[in-house]
Amino acid sequence: MTSEKDSKRIVIKIGSSSLTSINGEVSRRKLEKIAEEVVHLKEDGFEVLLVSSGAVAAGYRKLGCLTRPESLAEKQASASIGQGLLIESYSDIFLSHGYVASQILITRDDFTDELRYNNARNTINVLLERGIIPIVNENDTISMDFLRFGDNDTLSAKVASLVDADQLIILSDIDGLYDADPRENEHAKLLREVNEITPAIEAAAGDPGSANGTGGMKSKIDAVKIALASGISTFLGKATTPTIIYDSVYQNAKGTYFKPKSNSPNLTSKERWIAFNSGPEGKIIINDRVKKAIMKNGTSLKPTDVDSVSGHFDQGAVVNILDTEENTIGLGVMNYSSDAINQIIHKTERHLLTYEKVAIESDHFVCHLHSEVLSTI
Repeated sequence: MTSEKDSKRIVIKIGSSSLTSINGEVSRRKLEKIAEEVVHLKEDGFEVLLVSSGAVAAGYRKLGCLTRPESLAEKQASASIGQGLLIESYSDIFLSHGYVASQILITRDDFTDELRYNNARNTINVLLERGIIPIVNENDTISMDFLRFGDNDTLSAKVASLVDADQLIILSDIDGLYDADPRENEHAKLLREVNEITPAIEAAAGDPGSANGTGGMKSKIDAVKIALASGISTFLGKATTPTIIYDSVYQNAKGTYFKPKSNSPNLTSKERWIAFNSGPEGKIIINDRVKKAIMKNGTSLKPTDVDSVSGHFDQGAVVNILDTEENTIGLGVMNYSSDAINQIIHKTERHLLTYEKVAIESDHFVCHLHSEVLSTI
C-alpha cells in the first residue's frame, strides 16, 4: 500500500498493562499483535520507534515477588531481569518478520545534558534511517529517584520531540480522553479531537488506574502538552482495540486525537532541549523597563536590565527569567556565571544573556509553554 505519509516518523508508547498478562509476565500474544501492526506500518514506508514499558512488570515474579515491588532496590532488580526478557521477546518477533530491533536504555540525565541529548538524537536517527526499530525504555536498573521520568508517557513525549516525530501514539487501557472519569460516570463522553489542554481537561485527568503501570491519565495529559508544544500530533487509545496502531496513523481509530494549533511555533532542536529538558539552574530577575522589549523583540539582556541573581550557575547554564513580581517570562542561556554577573551588574553594557525563541515567541506562547508545560516536567 502506498501512503501519502511515506517516510513519516511515528513514536509509539506502550504501557505495562498493554504488554503483560494477568499474572504480570510478558504476554507473547500482546507483543505479536503490536509487532504485526508495526511491521504493517514499516511496509507502508513509515519509520517507527517504540517506547516500551514492562521491564519491572516482566521481571518481578522472576525475582520472587508476588506483587509489583514498592522499594526502589526491588524495582531495579526486577527491571534488570525484565529488560532482558522484554527485548529478547521483541527481537525474536521482529526478526521473524525480517526486521531488526535495537534496545536503548535512557535516563533523565541523558536529556538534561545537552551533549548526551544530541548524541542520543544522532544515534536514534541513524537507527531509524537504516530501517531498524528502536525500543526505548528508561534505565530502571540504575536510575535514582531524582533522575527518573516517573512514567514512560513523559519519556515518550520527550523522545518524540528529540527525534522530530510526526506523530506520537500513546496506548493505554482506556479508549481515550473523556470529559469525566468513565469508571465513575456512565455518561462520560469520549473527546474525539482536542487542540488545547484546558484547565477543565486537566481536572478530568484521574489517578493511575493499572496495578502494573505507573502512569495515569494525568501523566498522559502532561505528555501531550510536551508533544503539542513541539508541534507533534498525538493519539491516545486503547491497546487491545484491533489494529489500533495502524488505524491511528491513518486517522481511523477510536480514541482521542490531539492536534497542534496551526500557529504553533516551529521549535528547533536546541529550543526543544531548552524548553523540555535543560533543567534551569538559577533565576534572573529583570526590571519592568526591559520586560516588554524582550517579550516583543527578543533582545538580549544587559547588566543594567538585571535587578538580581538567584542561585549559583556556570557560563552556558539555562536559567529562569522572572519579572519583579516573580512571574516567569522565559528561559535564557547565560553568557556569564552567576558570580561574574553579580560582579559586573550596572558596570558594563555587554550582553549577558542570549534569548532563544522558545522564551519569547509571543505572550500567548510564553504563558502556554511555562504554565502548561514546563511546570509539569
